[in-house]
Order: sequence, then C-alpha cells, then structure tokens
Amino acid sequence: MKNPLKFIQDVKQEAFKVSWPTGKETLQGTLMVVAMAIIASLFFLLMDQIFKFFLDLVLRINL
Repeated sequence: MKNPLKFIQDVKQEAFKVSWPTGKETLQGTLMVVAMAIIASLFFLLMDQIFKFFLDLVLRINL
C-alpha cells in the first residue's frame, strides 16, 4: 500500500460498517459457551468413571 494514512482511513470506515453484537447477545453467547463446557466436562468425567470401573473389574477378574 502506497499511502498508509488512506489505508488506516479505509480500515476505520470498514470497522464502522460492521454490525457488532449487543451486550445481551454477547452475554447469551458467553453463557452458552460456559454451559457447553460444563456439559462436556461432566460427560467426560462420567465416561472416565465408567471406563475406570470396567477396567478395575477386568483387572480383578484376571488376578
């Protein structure tokens, strides 16, 4: 780009054209991400406990 000042002005114009989410939309999105992370962690905790139970069961049978 030959004119850095023109580039910065163009970037500023484009930034104002962006439709930014509202505070409510941002909060809803954040809560959804947190909820999904909690659900995923509980799922993997449950699966880990199930695998541990069956592994312990198999090891007890083989001893």
